[in-house]
Amino acid sequence: MIQEFGIIADIGGTNARFALAPLKRLAADEKLELNEQELCYAKALNGAEYEGILEAIRAYLEHLPEQIKPIKQGVMAIACPTDSDYIKMTNHTWKFSVSELKQQLGFDSLKFINDYNALANSVPHLDASGAIKIGRGTAIENMPMVVTGPGTGLGLGTLVFDKHGVPITVETEGGHAHFAPTDEVEIEILRYLLTKYERVSAERLLSGMGLENIYQALHLYRKGEVAVLKAAEISAAAINKTDAICEEALARMCSVLGHFAGDAALTCGAKGGVYIAGGILPRFVDFFKNSAFRQSFEAKGRLSSFVVDIPTYLIVSTQPGLLGSAAVLNHIYNGH
Repeated sequence: MIQEFGIIADIGGTNARFALAPLKRLAADEKLELNEQELCYAKALNGAEYEGILEAIRAYLEHLPEQIKPIKQGVMAIACPTDSDYIKMTNHTWKFSVSELKQQLGFDSLKFINDYNALANSVPHLDASGAIKIGRGTAIENMPMVVTGPGTGLGLGTLVFDKHGVPITVETEGGHAHFAPTDEVEIEILRYLLTKYERVSAERLLSGMGLENIYQALHLYRKGEVAVLKAAEISAAAINKTDAICEEALARMCSVLGHFAGDAALTCGAKGGVYIAGGILPRFVDFFKNSAFRQSFEAKGRLSSFVVDIPTYLIVSTQPGLLGSAAVLNHIYNGH
């Protein structure tokens, strides 16, 4: 039997990463088994070199070997809203109609999903090399999962499962929930941020911008004046232990993230586990593992017993967007 493939993609503001994923026909109630090693012919294209997404997709398809059966199905993750047929990227010039693109490519099926949707769908298929466990806890199969983490902003998504074990992604704007300080230092951080923002959300602390905000607030609190550094400078000084306030700022971000992730676990009943993603923390795995993240995650007072058995993971996979797109591709292929 000839193996069929579908095209998958993870499209950001700079690069468009493409690959092929195997199409797996599942028996009734059979669980999808998928891993990164099954993705093939991966190629990253510089989006600036292509007038539109059609040209980029065609360029990728043209590089495939002749023996690959014609590609007729695709799922592509993209860093912008995908709730309508017309998609306009917020950090790129590409804009297009999904239905027209499908017709131009001659595909039978083409779906675009938000990049965080793809990230959430990758979670059930990450192995120990793609997600590092932080602390204790044991996941319960087919129970809700939470994916969150600091990057350019603070994303938060939930994965729930139907009676057949098929995942359903619930996209949220939970990163914009209010920041709740837990000690005197965080009260001072909040006091400073209220001079900058009308409303202080968790994202104001848990993002690249957030790390800069924490540093500014701590410098004012410790030294009596505000100092400004870029997130990359703060994190580098923290890891190299060359600046005590930078080190405190990164440690504080990890702690605040623990409190936020624990709140998300309570809210969503995330007995399936909480996964930390984003572009910041995977660069500092050892620092994160030794931080107060897990201690803060479990610090839920009367409800600590609820979260103590929930496992937490740091996603270190280099291509979760492609893996999640491959999972969605196969669920569509099987009529889910």
